[in-house]
Amino acid sequence: METTRRLSLASLCCVFALLSFGGRVAAQNQSGEIRGQIADERGAAIVGAKLTLASAGGEEKSATSNQEGVYTFKGLATGAYTLRAVAEGFSVYENTEVRLTPGQKQVLNVQLKVALTQENVTVSSEAALNTEPENNADSLKLQGKQLEILPDDPDDLAAALQALAGPSAGPSGGEIFVDGFSGARLPPKSSIREVRINQNPFSAEYDRVGFGRIEIFTKPGTGDIEGEAVFNFNDESLNARNPYATTRAPYQVRSLEFSVSGPIIKNRLSFFVGYENRGIDDNANINALILDPSLRVVPFIQTAATPRRSQEREPRLDWQINKNHTLSAVVEFNPSRTHNTGIGGFTLPSRAYDTTGYERQFRLTETAVLSPTIVTETRLQLRSDRSELISVNSTPALNVLDAFNGGGDQTGPSLNKRNLRVLYNNTTLTHGAHILRFGGRLRNVGINDVSRTNFGGTFTFAGGDAVVLDANNQPVRDAQGNLSFDQISSLERYRRTLLFTRAGAPARPAGVTDQDLGIGPTQFSVAGGNPQVLVHQTDVSGYVQDQWSARPDLTLNLGVRYEWQTNIHSNLNLAPRVAFAWSPGAVGSGKPKSVVRGGFGIFYERVLETLTLQAERFNGVNQRQFVVTDPTVLATFPNVPGIDALNAFAVPQTRRQKAGDLRTPYLLQSSLSYERQLPFKSTVSVTYLNTHALHQLRSRNINAPLPGTFVAGVRNSGVRPFGNVGNIFEYESSGVFRQNQLIVTFDNRLNTKLFLHATYTLASARGDADGVNSFPADTFDLSNEYGRASIDTRHRLSIEGTMGVPWGFRLTPFFIVSSGRPFNITIGRDTNGDTLFTERPAFATSQTAPADLLVTPWGSFDLNPATGAVRIPRNYGTGPSFASANLRLSKTMSLTEIGSLFGAPRGASKSGSKKEEENPYKLTFSMQAQNLFNRTNNDLPIGNASSPFFGRSTATLGGYGEGNRSSAGNRRVTGQIKFEF
Repeated sequence: METTRRLSLASLCCVFALLSFGGRVAAQNQSGEIRGQIADERGAAIVGAKLTLASAGGEEKSATSNQEGVYTFKGLATGAYTLRAVAEGFSVYENTEVRLTPGQKQVLNVQLKVALTQENVTVSSEAALNTEPENNADSLKLQGKQLEILPDDPDDLAAALQALAGPSAGPSGGEIFVDGFSGARLPPKSSIREVRINQNPFSAEYDRVGFGRIEIFTKPGTGDIEGEAVFNFNDESLNARNPYATTRAPYQVRSLEFSVSGPIIKNRLSFFVGYENRGIDDNANINALILDPSLRVVPFIQTAATPRRSQEREPRLDWQINKNHTLSAVVEFNPSRTHNTGIGGFTLPSRAYDTTGYERQFRLTETAVLSPTIVTETRLQLRSDRSELISVNSTPALNVLDAFNGGGDQTGPSLNKRNLRVLYNNTTLTHGAHILRFGGRLRNVGINDVSRTNFGGTFTFAGGDAVVLDANNQPVRDAQGNLSFDQISSLERYRRTLLFTRAGAPARPAGVTDQDLGIGPTQFSVAGGNPQVLVHQTDVSGYVQDQWSARPDLTLNLGVRYEWQTNIHSNLNLAPRVAFAWSPGAVGSGKPKSVVRGGFGIFYERVLETLTLQAERFNGVNQRQFVVTDPTVLATFPNVPGIDALNAFAVPQTRRQKAGDLRTPYLLQSSLSYERQLPFKSTVSVTYLNTHALHQLRSRNINAPLPGTFVAGVRNSGVRPFGNVGNIFEYESSGVFRQNQLIVTFDNRLNTKLFLHATYTLASARGDADGVNSFPADTFDLSNEYGRASIDTRHRLSIEGTMGVPWGFRLTPFFIVSSGRPFNITIGRDTNGDTLFTERPAFATSQTAPADLLVTPWGSFDLNPATGAVRIPRNYGTGPSFASANLRLSKTMSLTEIGSLFGAPRGASKSGSKKEEENPYKLTFSMQAQNLFNRTNNDLPIGNASSPFFGRSTATLGGYGEGNRSSAGNRRVTGQIKFEF
């Protein structure tokens, strides 16, 4: 920790030294500069506009407007220039009378007008590289037709965006921003104007690293009435059967999206209204093993209907108050309800529950141009969420580990109300060769959570060591008359419990205990007390950043950020950021062919308020949680003992608490990349990323029995560090994480008909914790926890793009291929008395007893390791590889073209030429296939060695490898009709 603080202070000193030095150098820089903002007719910034600046001698420079619509040309010689600006959907702008005097810094704002007819525009014959920090070539920007890469289903949309972002730096994954707001709901695809991924990764404006960051910008109001209506449809008849289902289950999606925008007051006030109504008759695939009435093991394979209904309503106003002030306001109200939630996999229909709720949100953005060199943006976000869970069956739950989960649902009833209030301010100040940005964020969240989770109790059956039974359920003895023992599965323990406790049960063998027979649950847990918890949390951050064009071929990005939050004691959270971009040869030719980028930064990760909520709920007073392993209590199965009975048995309760030294996790992130311009508007980049994360969150039972003192089945055995007061599950920040990635990115934007983007990643991620809810195998020995991280995917390739094909059709492919992810292999028994099932086997040796030997594709293991045996590392297994081809085929036709198909004459222009009259009404027909080749992409295998499913996958992954794992079909085909006006 002291080393990190020294590193932070040293980096901070370097930042301020460079800032001071930059001011002196800037004073000596006599080169000229042209900058300005690209806006439409109502003053809204246009992002991603392409600009070229040509000198009288024919030399050209290129630039792209950033997220504020700002462009910059630097290092310019004295003379006359021609400025040209191009943006999709707007007329071309050209100014041939731009003149620079020695050292002049000229501000030239550009207004683009909406194009009424299609224009053929060429900006440059090659892709342009520059040293602007937001133009890193390994980022991805999607606009216009390129957005067709993304699926229309909101669940798949989130998964596809994460797939495009790739293996983000750090264990927490990427973050999604909507119009600059974090924590905002993902908008319908029809409302999205632009998507940017992995842009400007070392910006001090953001708390988390930019690798994996997803920024979404929605459509504003327009100067003319325009809009679109989209209808999506999918039915099981279009899909391929799920390979884990016996039949093709009923499934249907009906989604209607509608949006319209236009002026209220010409050039002053405009509106945008978006509406989406989704009806999804989904289903859950259950793949479990149960016992029939004769106690025979039989498969339970069934699909159950899980219908969902949701709406999204999003009105927006954009007001140009005057030439210097713009106001945007967005209101959202999104109700939803789902029936039969929570089932699927091992979970039987009896565990279903219903959910209802809504999300309400108000977002306000005010942009003020205080002067030609100062722009400030203030954003306010108010969000209110309500989620209610209603259990269909509230009887006690039954968990037969990794075989089936039956009984009633114990997650509800519950009610969660969450209120979020966030205030942002970002100010940009331009001075000479410097672009100074500074601002901050104030965020407050309040949660009112009423939960009766597990108030009815849960019985858990796990595997273990037990007597071998013959076909007549009698003990097997060896030649000397000794009982034979072997490992039994969790399902076999459950079978024996029912067999020997039901009416008419066979006589229990004399001299054989229930523990030897493997009778009875392994664990019983129950909660009670006050179900309500109130939690409030506030965090504050501020930053300052200088983008300094030290030379025409060198840009430095220097900044520092400070983070602070309540509910933990961690105040010195300084996060310096340093990045550079150097373009060798840019000074002489003015058209750089390559850019070298690098950076280093510290990034803090906020400790979520849900952690405080759990610590408050199970603090030993507010709500009590009991985890029972006492055979006397477990013998009451299937009857549930009450809280009073548990107190009579002196069963200690389980508490949750935060460690006294809990602090904010952070990442030390560094990168180095090389970008090269290729012919035909192509670029390639090679990037090396290194991530070193410290103080990562994990949980530990700090009051588990000391090693060697616990005896399974013996009441109150084990010496506990804090006495016999029960389990103490403590949240602590003691984990580490290390990740190395080599990323190769290729991008080609030849013309409006062809766009191609490909990314290959070679990665290695290792650590000793997988998040706040991960427990070590041995509380008192973390030395064997360091191993592969759960996100460690060694190879990954994604290819996406759009291309025009004959007869006016457009193809949009999205291919993903990746190697297998790691998974944890456990014994499935509690051998150390911590009431957890995280123990891992040891590597088998010549001394391993045959009954304890487990031979797997990942090695041979000892399921009953002796003290001191070498346990296998965490996440030792490797799951199957993944490959999916997703493809969209679409065609857009004007109503004039459609009419001509039925014999209607085509219109002519007023001039009488043969050129067709432009028709503003268009129809687009498209079909999207997810997992086109119907490949079975299995989910991770079951890693519990006591499960009858050990080593087998029981479900498939979605078409993008993450997120949506709907069992609707292995291949899904969705049709769409879009009407534009």
